[in-house]
Amino acid sequence: MELRHLRYFVAVAEELHFGRAAQRLQMAQQPLSRQIRHLESELNVLLFHRTKRTVRLTEAGKAFWQEAQKTLRQAEHAIAVAQQVDRGEAGHLQVGFTGPILNSVLPAIVRQFTERYPDIHLELNRLSTAEQIDALLSQNIQVGLLHPPIDAPSLAQAVIYREPLIAAIPDIHPLAQDLSEPISVKALANEPFILFPRQIGPTLYDAIISFCQQSGFSPTVVQEAFPQQTILGLIASGLGVSLIHASVECIQQRGVVTLPLREITPQLESAIVWSTDTPHPALFKFLEVVQEICSHNPHAPDC
Repeated sequence: MELRHLRYFVAVAEELHFGRAAQRLQMAQQPLSRQIRHLESELNVLLFHRTKRTVRLTEAGKAFWQEAQKTLRQAEHAIAVAQQVDRGEAGHLQVGFTGPILNSVLPAIVRQFTERYPDIHLELNRLSTAEQIDALLSQNIQVGLLHPPIDAPSLAQAVIYREPLIAAIPDIHPLAQDLSEPISVKALANEPFILFPRQIGPTLYDAIISFCQQSGFSPTVVQEAFPQQTILGLIASGLGVSLIHASVECIQQRGVVTLPLREITPQLESAIVWSTDTPHPALFKFLEVVQEICSHNPHAPDC
């Protein structure tokens, strides 16, 4: 039995007239009568009482009519959903993100995307850049929001914004008493530094060390911590200072003051990354929203 047989049956059941049902289905009456007899034979059930003048549903026919309508509605829904998914308007999209992106553009991206595409469910996963690359290659996520560089030929990327480094110091530090001017990173030369572990982000870690060295000192790293909230908590405790992404300023940790730097600092790039092997149908809808949000400010996003 095929769906077309159910459509034939429902048309006859609703019209109770083979001629009108045939016109509705845009087919000849004789082939329609033959299809209904074939359906009855396949079911081994009489669905209609037929006379020369009338067509009536049997009790079995009435029960079959109710179930056939449900089946056709479900089939139409399944077709509509499949077409929506194929157009990237419905489905399930797994997205990876890092801490700095969570603190900056991610909330705006999620809000706008879910408002525009309510039938696409976003599953958000906080992962390091290295973890996201592995997840993309194994297809455990379909899109990543992370920090270049990446070295994977099957992954495409687009930089969405760049942000500078800023200083984070305890609010009891002498430098925190005047927030009207940027400070030089050289003012932190004798301070104990708290940085994230190098294995979490070796490119940025090395850039921070190199930046300090180019400014005339090697930072004394007394502790490594992760994530950013932990680093800020340790700074608030008076254990040291740090150089952090500008977007971390959005966390607003009590006991911590952030200051811009006079020097031109290394830039933290944030990018959207996806697999070119099997792009998800909803991927390009997500890319469109990300680019809209980030095009308004290609540098450190507002909190």
